[in-house]
Amino acid sequence: MVSFTINSKKVSFDGDGDTPLLWVLRDQLNMTGTKFGCGVGQCGACTVHVDGQAQRSCVTPVSTVAEQAITTIEGLAPSELELHPVQQAWLEFDVPQCGYCQAGQIMATVDLLRRNPSPTDADIDTSMTNICRCGTYARIRKAIHRAAELSAQGEQE
Repeated sequence: MVSFTINSKKVSFDGDGDTPLLWVLRDQLNMTGTKFGCGVGQCGACTVHVDGQAQRSCVTPVSTVAEQAITTIEGLAPSELELHPVQQAWLEFDVPQCGYCQAGQIMATVDLLRRNPSPTDADIDTSMTNICRCGTYARIRKAIHRAAELSAQGEQE
């Protein structure tokens, strides 16, 4: 049995420890915001946070997250009435086109801004390796800069 915390709630999985975390999230815990894209960890649609760091859940065996804290897109906002600054910026810049990759993009951005609160365009290009099949990269970059501004404002308040 593998126990871990998902969005601040303690859970257990009593299946094969080699099962990818993505499938435990989607099929066992009904957390469908995290998407399956490529299955080999390249596209980033499945990005979640494991102990605060972005990780591709499609290639993460559930056994490796024992006793760790997992955050999915469903657990990112501080409350049901308040969006995370990255989510707010995504809406302001109308980033999603089809929207399929956006949960992973948002989770990767939160990790980027945790490591680098004021990234340059070059930092964004280097750090953001998630794939957007619709090509909304220009809007993603603008939204990342806006999220950095919103986060800085929130810290000043």
